[in-house]
Amino acid sequence: MALEPAMTAFTSREALAMRISALIATELDRGARLNGSAAIAVSGGTTPKPLYEALAERDLPWGRIAVALIDERWVPPDHPRSNETFVRNAFAAATCARISGLYQDGVSAEKAAGRICAAGDRPAFNVVVLGMGEDGHTASWFPQAQGLANALRSDKPVCAVTARRSEATGDEVERITMSLSAIAKAPLVILTIAGGEKRAAFEAAMADGPVEDMPVRAILRARPDLLVCWAP
Repeated sequence: MALEPAMTAFTSREALAMRISALIATELDRGARLNGSAAIAVSGGTTPKPLYEALAERDLPWGRIAVALIDERWVPPDHPRSNETFVRNAFAAATCARISGLYQDGVSAEKAAGRICAAGDRPAFNVVVLGMGEDGHTASWFPQAQGLANALRSDKPVCAVTARRSEATGDEVERITMSLSAIAKAPLVILTIAGGEKRAAFEAAMADGPVEDMPVRAILRARPDLLVCWAP
């Protein structure tokens, strides 16, 4: 029988944040000590914010830890829906952390993705923290999105995606996102979800069905050791 990711339930989002931030801190500290540096890739969204804030308070060698975005709406940092600005604010206590964004001014997401891939300077991530929408998306892998198949099959670190406009996407349908292959390489991959609707979506994603309809299935199937964390 194939292994399947199991959900760990917490009593509150605060409890999730404290327990999982401790786990992540251990992994990042180990990576920094063994290799001289460590890296974490993070998603935007309200669910993981307490986790990031708790992690930023941890006593870590932040000057040797890179914090990178899993995905970005194609908007500049001064836009209210910028993931980069959200992450910088959430990690404000980690003043020495090396935080890097994905947005590049004056070019399309597709052009920027090509530049990032050509540069070849994306770090090897020790930890990846994903979120999930009620529509079954994770990263910027949206159901039936243009470019979704490429993001799930490419061996490149990042890809451009154009989502179908929905309540989940808002107006910002042009995106850049890490590929499945890049995310799945991380030793520790965590999926954080909160609330009853997202729990129901996770359970639906665990059932048989096309990846294109619920793209989170791609990482659930690629990484059966995925750490799934839920809080009310």
